[in-house]
Amino acid sequence: MKVVPVPVREDNYAYILVDEPSNEAAIVDPFDVAKVTMAADRHGVSIVAAITTHHHHDHSGGNKDFADKFPQARIYGGSDQIPALTELVTDKSEFKLGKKTLIRCLATPCHTKDSICYYAADIDKPQPGVVFTGDTLFIAGCGRFFEGSAEQMDDALTYLGTLPDDTIVYNGHEYTAGNLAFGKSIDPDNEAIHRLADLVKQNAITTGLTTIKDEKQWNVFMRLGSDAVRNATLATTPGDIMKSLRDKKNNFRG
Repeated sequence: MKVVPVPVREDNYAYILVDEPSNEAAIVDPFDVAKVTMAADRHGVSIVAAITTHHHHDHSGGNKDFADKFPQARIYGGSDQIPALTELVTDKSEFKLGKKTLIRCLATPCHTKDSICYYAADIDKPQPGVVFTGDTLFIAGCGRFFEGSAEQMDDALTYLGTLPDDTIVYNGHEYTAGNLAFGKSIDPDNEAIHRLADLVKQNAITTGLTTIKDEKQWNVFMRLGSDAVRNATLATTPGDIMKSLRDKKNNFRG
């Protein structure tokens, strides 16, 4: 199993998820079908599916073009708001890509009601799994609460935190530098955040370079119980802390 990030639009990511034994690939959020097709051709893989993290246009907007170009391909997503949907998935749904790649769906409603994160792992090999988090979990950040509550985002991130620590994170946007600056403002003494700063300095593309374990160490939205986050928000319940934190991030100019 391998993953190829494909930058699209200003800061979005599409991904090519490849089952190496079969050379079959699924495209995650194929907004720019021409670009992801060219990337797939360069890697010599056969596209058989599209996987949609949520219905927002910058993620699902290429689905109709994808369906026209690959009429036999399956298109997975979490609601009928997903364009060209053929396979509706729910929490804990599973499906297989090619011969060896198993994909498990994790419902994470908040950014949108139909937000689904997809955990993929090789059935036979002990290599780390990967998770495609769309606009739910970013490196050192999280999505806005467009269709849900602070409590739901806390639930979603807690759920993602139950994945194996070595799970590699592939998120929907390259927001890491901004999230790093906000994290420093909340938790300036956190050594893990300083480690993330080094990663940002060295890499223009940060997706795929971090893990769930990293997020639990440096992502303030996953550390609601820490003294630094509690002191910064002056709130007590997880929902109130999350809401205060998100409000601060929305207004942050760092």
